[in-house]
Amino acid sequence: MKQKIIITGGTGYIGSHTTVEFITKGFNVVIVDNLSNSDISVLDRIKEITGTKPEFEQIDLTDNEKTKSFFERHKDVSGVINFAALKAVGESVQKPILYYQNNINILLNVLENMETHGISNLIFSSSATVYGLPETLPITENAQTKRPTSPYGNTKKVAEEIIEDLSKVSESLNAISLRYFNPIGAHNSLKIGEAPSGIPNNLMPFITQTAAGVRDELKVFGNDYDTPDGTAVRDYLHVVDLAKAHVLALDRLLHKRSKSNFEVYNLGTGIGYSVLDVIQSFEKTTGLKLNYSFDQRREGDVPQLYSNPLKANKELQWKATLSLDDMTLSSWEWEQNLRKNN
Repeated sequence: MKQKIIITGGTGYIGSHTTVEFITKGFNVVIVDNLSNSDISVLDRIKEITGTKPEFEQIDLTDNEKTKSFFERHKDVSGVINFAALKAVGESVQKPILYYQNNINILLNVLENMETHGISNLIFSSSATVYGLPETLPITENAQTKRPTSPYGNTKKVAEEIIEDLSKVSESLNAISLRYFNPIGAHNSLKIGEAPSGIPNNLMPFITQTAAGVRDELKVFGNDYDTPDGTAVRDYLHVVDLAKAHVLALDRLLHKRSKSNFEVYNLGTGIGYSVLDVIQSFEKTTGLKLNYSFDQRREGDVPQLYSNPLKANKELQWKATLSLDDMTLSSWEWEQNLRKNN
């Protein structure tokens, strides 16, 4: 019998890539998503890549009754991968109540139903934003989590605290929180990638949309940071590398290799790239000149954030393998494919 897992937010950018990896490894995947920032056509594209169309239910997981009913139908699962959340830093600053209501309620509803049905294994989609403004770089998992600079980041920090509190008293819960740095890139099939609704909040789709003529100009937020070239520095990793970490993390839980009921792992390359580094890589790999200008710093952004990924390398046997050039080129090829087919 194939093991069955639930992936919340599975039609989204990271969720769809992770679904592909789990199907490829022989899991039966049930996706639950409200499609607020994704498209139903992703299911067909996943099938084109894997040969299997995942089971899907369109549900808003902030709805307690609908979530209960969903878990009643899918209680025979080996684990839950929880991606479902709103994730725009800037929007969260403007709409904090929306972010707290959505992201925390989804987690509480998922955890409550996991407890009810004795579902033990949870992989939580967290973020490097839980470190707030870091005192030392690169960041290890031992770094103290701090009040993040945005409500979005704080929902991830609070969510981790909720999971940790529950893991101390629950007889069944085993959880791993994966703290992502900055995923970019697209699947090499070019059938799935980052396709945000409306104006992008992340750097890479803004770059590719500017190159494609969808946007007139790329705004680089801040060129006066205390960094080598004045622009913000982040740890960019390929989304496929990131997706593979979720399979390894669940494997760790299923084979009971965890050292505690709640573990956290940084997922990054360990290399900090500035915004200008990413632009230069894009221009080099594509041969295109990008139209960009500098703008004021964006509220909620920190100057530098990059990881020490050694714990994930050792414990999960996971390592990011794809380069920044791989990431920028695949992002552009995905964007071109998207425009061609729309």
